Amino acid sequence: MTRPLIFALLTALALPCGLTAHAQVEGPIPTQALVHVDTNSPAPIASSALALTVNDHAAPLDAWTQVEPTGAQVALLIDDGLRVSVGREIDNLRSFVRTLPPGVEVLVGFMQHGSIDVAQPFTADHALAATTLRLPQGIPGASASPYLCLSDFVRHWPNAVSSSNAAVARHKARFVLMITNGVDPYNGSTSVMNQGSPYVDSAITDSQRAGVAVYAIYFSDAGIYGGSANFSGQNYLAQLTQATGGTNYWEGMGSPVSTAPFLSKFQSALAETYIATFNAPANGKDSAHELVNVKFNVIKPPKTKDKTPNVKGPAIKTTLLAPEKVHPGNVE
Repeated sequence: MTRPLIFALLTALALPCGLTAHAQVEGPIPTQALVHVDTNSPAPIASSALALTVNDHAAPLDAWTQVEPTGAQVALLIDDGLRVSVGREIDNLRSFVRTLPPGVEVLVGFMQHGSIDVAQPFTADHALAATTLRLPQGIPGASASPYLCLSDFVRHWPNAVSSSNAAVARHKARFVLMITNGVDPYNGSTSVMNQGSPYVDSAITDSQRAGVAVYAIYFSDAGIYGGSANFSGQNYLAQLTQATGGTNYWEGMGSPVSTAPFLSKFQSALAETYIATFNAPANGKDSAHELVNVKFNVIKPPKTKDKTPNVKGPAIKTTLLAPEKVHPGNVE
C-alpha cells in the first residue's frame, strides 16, 4: 500500500462520522443560513430590507429564497422517557405529520440511550409516517440525554429519499422538532445555579455545523420533573433553539394542555423560512470544523418629512430567527 493511500485512509478514519474531508480553504466562500421571518406584513420581505454581519463585519446577501416544501426535511424526535400522558397527544402528532405540505420529507424517531431509534426514515409519504407514531416507553431517563441524541443524529443526518446523491441532500433545508423535557441528567444538579452543560453546548455546535434549525416542545419526563427540573429543561431548550434559529414552545412550568397550537406554529415557521446565501471567511486551518458568527437585522426605513395625511394601518412588526453561528462553505 502506498504512502499517499495510507495517509488518505488514516485521515478518513480520524474524521467524525457525517463529516467529509475538506481541503484547507482561505478567504470568503459561499455559505447559507436558514432564517425564519415572523412578520405581520402582507408582503414577503425582500433581501434589500435586511442587513447581515459576519464576524461583526457587514456582508451582502447573494441570494434570498423561500424554502420550498420539496426542499425541506423535518425530523420529529420524541423523547422515549416522556410521561405516558403524552399519549393524549398522539392524535395531534399524527394529524401534524399527515398535514405537512406535500413534498416535505419527514422522519419519525425516538430518543433513547443517547441515539435515535428511527421508526420511519425520511419519506414524503406523510400518511405512512403518521402510522409509525407510538407511545413512548415512559421509562425515566430512557433518552439518556436528549442532547447526546441530537448530536448523534445531526452528525449522521440521513440522505434525502428523493436522491441517492448525498450532495443533493445537503441542499435541503433541515429542521428538527424535539418533544422532550430538556433535562440533561448527565450535568448533575438541576439547580438554577447549575445551568451550563457541555452536552447542550455540543448539541448546539453540532446542529450549527450541520445547518439544522432546532425547534422544541417541552413535555414532562417520567423521571425528573417539577420545580428546578422544569426550569432547567426549559432553559437548556431555550439555549439550544435560540442558538440554531429555532423556537422553544412551552406553556408555564408543566406539560402543555395541548401540543396542537405549537405544532401549528411550527408548520407556519416552515412556510416562513428563507435560505440566505452569502460569503463567509474560511481561515484554512480547520475548515471542516470552523464556525463563524452571523447576525441578521431588519433595516428600518428612513424617516420622511412628507406631512401628507394618510390612513394609518397596523404597525409592521418583523422578527428574524437565525442561527448565531454557521459553518463556512456549507452549500457544497
